[in-house]
Amino acid sequence: MNRTLTLATVILIGLAGALAFSLTLLTPDSADSSTGSPAVNHNKLTTGSGAQTKNREYPSRLVASDSVEIPEQFPSSLEGTDVPSGWDKTDANGSLVPTPELRHLFEHFLAALGEETLAQLIARIEMTLSTLQEPARSEAIGILGAYLDYKLELGELEAGSGAVTTLNPDAVARQFSEIRSLRRQWLDADTADAFFAMEEAVDDFQLAQMRIRADEALSDEARAARLQEAEQALPAPIRDARQQTRKFTDYQQMRQELSDDPEALQAWRRNAFGDEAARRLTQVEAEQQAWDENWQAYQQEKADLEKLGLAGPEREAALTRLREQFFDGPERYRAEALDSIQ
Repeated sequence: MNRTLTLATVILIGLAGALAFSLTLLTPDSADSSTGSPAVNHNKLTTGSGAQTKNREYPSRLVASDSVEIPEQFPSSLEGTDVPSGWDKTDANGSLVPTPELRHLFEHFLAALGEETLAQLIARIEMTLSTLQEPARSEAIGILGAYLDYKLELGELEAGSGAVTTLNPDAVARQFSEIRSLRRQWLDADTADAFFAMEEAVDDFQLAQMRIRADEALSDEARAARLQEAEQALPAPIRDARQQTRKFTDYQQMRQELSDDPEALQAWRRNAFGDEAARRLTQVEAEQQAWDENWQAYQQEKADLEKLGLAGPEREAALTRLREQFFDGPERYRAEALDSIQ
């Protein structure tokens, strides 16, 4: 997002905009009729108080189409990537349990929009979902259709209201509320919570930060205490990640301050990260320092070699021999890769 929104929401809004654009290129006859989401008319929608009812083609109509051909080769952006796991949880009755991983699965494929058509990417998702047994399979397909339609509506919402560029907490809160309401209009409560609970917790935290920092009545000490209290309300994984980020930020500062005192720096590492992590960190930094020194020496020798005016195969053979003198195993490939982009 702009800094008032979470990164996940920015990505979601961007993909929703791309999704909305792709749909404008489709005609009513270009795909099968919509499978639809439960209790929602996908041909017409009235948005907001007094809004006009308008005809609209929804992407869920592309779900369960038998006429889509899936290319044998994956889109280049998906080549070599792993399909998210953990999305296929079911309960004792065989019904699907919505999880954040299910949304990650959808987004994994939808991120390639533009490399393949929306219909092809939907078909790839459906192929993955086909490993489920009934009733979970049909439930997952229904959630996919509803999620796609939500993303279209999200793009329409953002296009209509514009991005929030003000730091006014009330304006940000209104946009958060509209997006949150839209999610639960298209997805049932359990699915919306599974898909967005973490993101919405971060939104709440960012909004709280804005309000606290804008409160001129607070002293510096009171403001710091309120900010700390707001952070404690974050889910544990996000809270822990923020704390680890601060640790490494502090560590970079301490590396500069204690650069002449290795023992003191190592003691700081152990205190901040624990004995085992401190040991690994020391090892990694030593390896990186050795690499940097070797790379600089290689670069100097390479500069001298270039002065000889060699060209073509003769130059490449000389560079290969030089790399073999300085680097072994994977480091040699790393050096060759760095050479290729210089």
